[in-house]
Formats: sequence, structure tokens, C-alpha cells
Amino acid sequence: MNALGKGLESLIPQGSGKAPDEVLAGAGDLAEKSNIAHPSPVATPATGSEENVTYPHTADGSSEDQGKTVLQQNTHAQDSQKTSRAYPYATRKEAVFHIEVEKIKPNPHQPRREFNQAALRELADSIREFGILQPLVVTKKEYEVPGGTEVEYELIAGERRLLAAKMLGLTQVPAIIRKVGADRERLEMAIIENLQREDLNPIESARAFSRLQEEFHLTQREIAARLGKSRESIANTMRLLDLPSEIQEALAKGKISESHGRLLLAISEPALQKQIFQELLEHKITTRELRERVARSIQKESSPQRQRRVVSPELKILEEKLSSELGAPVVISHVGKRGKIIINFYSEEELRNIVQQLGLDEDQE
Repeated sequence: MNALGKGLESLIPQGSGKAPDEVLAGAGDLAEKSNIAHPSPVATPATGSEENVTYPHTADGSSEDQGKTVLQQNTHAQDSQKTSRAYPYATRKEAVFHIEVEKIKPNPHQPRREFNQAALRELADSIREFGILQPLVVTKKEYEVPGGTEVEYELIAGERRLLAAKMLGLTQVPAIIRKVGADRERLEMAIIENLQREDLNPIESARAFSRLQEEFHLTQREIAARLGKSRESIANTMRLLDLPSEIQEALAKGKISESHGRLLLAISEPALQKQIFQELLEHKITTRELRERVARSIQKESSPQRQRRVVSPELKILEEKLSSELGAPVVISHVGKRGKIIINFYSEEELRNIVQQLGLDEDQE
């Protein structure tokens, strides 16, 4: 697990004997096959040697790898600079290979469930003009077959880029090959990589967080540390999974925002929650209008006993601020000059985090 926090060591080419599909393809060849402009005009012989790897280049086009020349002598400096810009995410230890598209298998643990076709077409148009600027991340899998060894690759990150490349009919894509051990480690890395790199919707993120917590026993704080987020933001996103499936689907498709979803969570009565959700879809009200609508509807539909516990929009804002600070749902009841604050938690971990946020030491007597 600690390896994921530091970044896994990438695969370094080891001399000859490299699988043919790992040989770096010249951009001219790729453009000729697919009629697609490619940003990396690297031309190398298909010998399977270490020189067929794209290493990072300095601004003047020289390779940072000692004594290793990727470009042919007749390649212009301007082309070398294009190579540098083509793969800004590659490091010296992360060589970029051109891998056959047909040998890259989709990631079965991909947290993304929805792929917007219009967005994919836009990405394909960008790749057509500029090439794939950010390499995919894959892991290499070898298995024995009659007569030898077969090699294929499992995608870790970059499924949208892979789908767009298939749209364009590209036969090869640039990729970084990472060494990953057990299936469990590969699964965790795939989820983390996608959460870091991909534009997931709130429900996809919440499901991925939940999976990391349930299958890998990571705490919300550990998930937050891996992703560079606050624990509170992880907790708030995960609570969206408590919404009815209809509202989750609207969140996933972008019909409502994450803020809308959090407000709807504050409504405990299912029928009322559904009514306000429909109001939101039909009238496209703002978050502030939704907040006021929620408060008015609860007050109108509640019994006299419940009406006494309805809070004003101002107190609702305070509830949200406290909930965000503590990373737990907060309910304020206000009757006359008196009232109470209720902090809800759903696990021992959340309780410990609330105690820490309040500046208390639970071990003190």
C-alpha cells in the first residue's frame, strides 16, 4: 500500500528481446496508417532495442538519458522540441512506448460508468489535430500459449483517450508501462489513478471511495491523503450514495450538481425529497433557491410538532458550514431562545474524526 503513496516504480526497457508491439512507432508511419497528425515525429528502426523508447528531452532536443539517442541524426531540433511537449507526464524512469491498440484490454475496475459521446468526439477531434499529449498508463501481462509467450496490456488510466483513439482508427497509442504486483494492488492503483486523472462525476467518485474503504480497508483520511483532498470532502461525497437511485442517476448525468445532492440529503421524508427533486429538474432553480425551497416545503408539509424544528435558511447555511467543517451531517433545532445541535455519524472512524475536529482528545479522562 505504501508503494502507491510514493508512486510505483515504472518498467525500464531491458535491452533486446522486447515484444514487437512495444517498439516505438514513427509518427510518419502512424499518420500514414490512420491519416492522423501525431505530435511526436520520432523515427526509429523497429529492432526492439532500448533505443526504441521515447525518453524525456530537454528544450534543445537532447536526451536526458546518458548516451541514449532516440531521434535519428537527421531529425530537426524543432521536431525534438515537439517530442518534449508531446509527453509532459513522462519522467526519466517512465519511458513512453507505442503499443498496439488491440492489445490493450479495458480496465475491469474502471470507476467511470458513463462516457459522454459528445465529449469523446471532442477529444477525438483534439487528438486528430494535436495527437495524444498524455500517455495512457498500462500494466503488462504475459501468459504462455502453444509455441511461445503472448503479451497483452491492461489499462490502468486513460480509457477516454483509448476510446477516442479507437474512434479515429489509430492502431497504436503512446503508453507508460507500470509494474504492478498482485491483482489487489493493481485494482487499488487503477482506482487511485482514475480518481487523480479522470473527470469523474460525483457518484462515480463516491463509489470509488466506497470501494477503497470496503475492499482495501482504507480510512477516509488515508483516501484523502492519497488524492490530496480533505477528509471532509471525501466523507461528503460518499454520503451521496445514501440518495435514492433516481437522484444518484441525475447526479451522474450532470442534471443536478453535487451541492443540490447534499441539500436533498437533508430531507428525510422520501416523498418530500422526490417532490423537491422533481421541482429542481423542471424549473432549473439555483442552489440558493433550492435551499429556500427545501426549508419552505418542510415547514409546509410537516406536522405542527415538526414545524417547530424547521430551521431558517440562515440556520440551514450554518448547518452546512458545520457539516463541512466536521465532515458529518449536522442538524440544528431551534425553538424560541433554546435549541440543540445534533451531529450524526455512521462509523467509529467518523466519530473519532469529529472528536479530533472539535479539538478533543478521546483518550483523556
